[in-house]
Amino acid sequence: MRVAIITETFLPKVDGIVKVTCLLLDHLARRGIEALVIAPGYGAEQSYNDAPVHSLPSMPMPLYPEARIGFATFALYRDLAAFQPDVAHLLHPVATGIPAMAMLKWLDVPTVTSFHLDYARLARQFRLGALDLGFTGPLIDEITKNVFNWADYSLAPSKLVQRQMRRLGINRVGLWRRGVDAAAFHPGFRCAAMREEMTQGHPDDTVLLYVGRLSLEKQIEHIRPVLEQIPNTRLVVVGDGPARAALEREFVGQPAAFMGYLRGRRLSQAYASADIFVFPSRLETFGLVVIEAMASGLPVVAARVGGVADIVSEGVNGYTYESGDRAGLLAAVRKIASNRKQRAWMGQQARAYAETQSWEAIMDEVIELYAGLIAARRPQRLAV
Repeated sequence: MRVAIITETFLPKVDGIVKVTCLLLDHLARRGIEALVIAPGYGAEQSYNDAPVHSLPSMPMPLYPEARIGFATFALYRDLAAFQPDVAHLLHPVATGIPAMAMLKWLDVPTVTSFHLDYARLARQFRLGALDLGFTGPLIDEITKNVFNWADYSLAPSKLVQRQMRRLGINRVGLWRRGVDAAAFHPGFRCAAMREEMTQGHPDDTVLLYVGRLSLEKQIEHIRPVLEQIPNTRLVVVGDGPARAALEREFVGQPAAFMGYLRGRRLSQAYASADIFVFPSRLETFGLVVIEAMASGLPVVAARVGGVADIVSEGVNGYTYESGDRAGLLAAVRKIASNRKQRAWMGQQARAYAETQSWEAIMDEVIELYAGLIAARRPQRLAV
């Protein structure tokens, strides 16, 4: 089997989409499946885990220069034709994916799309273009519906997003659940030195942890009242992004530490050395960091977005609240922080759940989907 992976973002950028793409490529390599990656060029990766990376000409994305917009060229068609994929997986096709989809249709390659970003709601967050006239969101939704219906099959990361996609009119929508590497994220990585660093010398305080991109839709500023009203709590923010400078100003005078991007063992240590994972984002398709925190033994307090409701059991491994409800966030953190014994039990329950969410089984389901689409296309080709 040969699989073409077309994505709007790739290494060296760090985000949830890149992480899932790399996990997929790792799993394909383990299964002996050949892959080709098509992505906007960042001037770095030529290959990943033996999969060649075709880097497209690109430019920085307006308002978010950390990301890039890729432009399809004839060289892309030539490379796809030479690779002769049996199936193609397009991760939320937009500037790179839509023209690539047309090329794949011309080559008679079965296609899978997966939903990763709610662009209509993201446009509303950033108040782009004609949004104030009220038609940017509906227009993006209509384009999304048509592009995803152009594919042979689509995948949603959570039941909530699956329902949203069906309401948009997208047909043939399955689930591509999110898993976790329970060995890479484990309570055993708890580290006194890391906790000392994270708390700036106050290891006995209750450590609230946020991991992820620092941007407006993450609503990290909603955590400030928690620090103000619950004694001996501290916030540790892991990640970077366009809102970092504004957030650092927001938390001046508060017990908050901004640690930037962490990777590998240091990231695992940061998760395991905290006490409560806090995730106030208003816009997610899943929220991969939530299950990583759970695997690390942390109870979760998260806004009810993306896949959070699929994995958080109220009062068992965490609490959820309506996005934007700062009082709900405060109350949930207070419940966990006020009872160490209960907090420890909830962390154990979070770990127990995460252990059941293996990436291996989830990625095998994706490969089974690929195989089914390939098998369904063969009779059509033979008939021709």
